[in-house]
Amino acid sequence: MLPKGVRRRYLALKLVSDSSVSREDLMNAIWDAIIQLFGEYGASQTNLSLIRYNHEKDYAIVRCSHKALEMVKASIASITEINGKPAAVHIKRVSGTLKALFKKSQL
Repeated sequence: MLPKGVRRRYLALKLVSDSSVSREDLMNAIWDAIIQLFGEYGASQTNLSLIRYNHEKDYAIVRCSHKALEMVKASIASITEINGKPAAVHIKRVSGTLKALFKKSQL
């Protein structure tokens, strides 16, 4: 059970890139964007983690703290390259539960 006051948000992300991107490269790009925009203190507030990554369909699901949702969204929107190659990450949907995220986004 989660401690009181800990709320999470799940983000469905669509990856657009000409080259293949590994899960490590994707998370490194997201972390780098967060640190660049908000610094290490801001990054420590996100509680960011990768829940699922599908290389064939180019989508990912990440979890973050509800308090840091806007920081994470801004950081993801600022990604223009992954591993030195042009890429974009689009946020398709945000939800409070994985069940609702899968139901609404048809992943």
